[in-house]
Amino acid sequence: MEFYFKLIICITIPEEPELGRQIGGLGAKFGSFTEGLALPSMETILRQRFGMEVVSPSVRVSKNGQHLEIDVLAYTNGELNTAYIVEVKSHAREESITQLKSILQRFRSFFPEHKDKKLYGILASVDLSNELREKILQEGFYVARIHDQVFELDIPDNFQPQTY
Repeated sequence: MEFYFKLIICITIPEEPELGRQIGGLGAKFGSFTEGLALPSMETILRQRFGMEVVSPSVRVSKNGQHLEIDVLAYTNGELNTAYIVEVKSHAREESITQLKSILQRFRSFFPEHKDKKLYGILASVDLSNELREKILQEGFYVARIHDQVFELDIPDNFQPQTY
């Protein structure tokens, strides 16, 4: 939705850069709203289904001039010794897969204290085509979609997640 909204503004009001910035800010706020909408459901899934003890929304880290933003980071130590990264999108696109993959690949360099954990990715989206859902699952990521105002996992029974 954010992309489409910005595209319309750029086409119809190209001479108004300030208005474009303000509308872009609305898109960012909509993204924050979506993350807030997803958090209670995702926290329940992460704790109850996956046994995560720590669930942290909006994790931002900087190290050696590099930055990483994680919508939701969940982990547990001990026997499970596992971490999940949740990327939340109002409208998922193919770039969302690339973005989640990049976060997972860079995670251990930002969080060396979690270097021995199994690491999984979840893409949570309000709006997601069935074709994109299939691509996300093929990449080994969990898919969460909104249903009756609650995010739920949308994976087949035989789903095998990719460990990073």
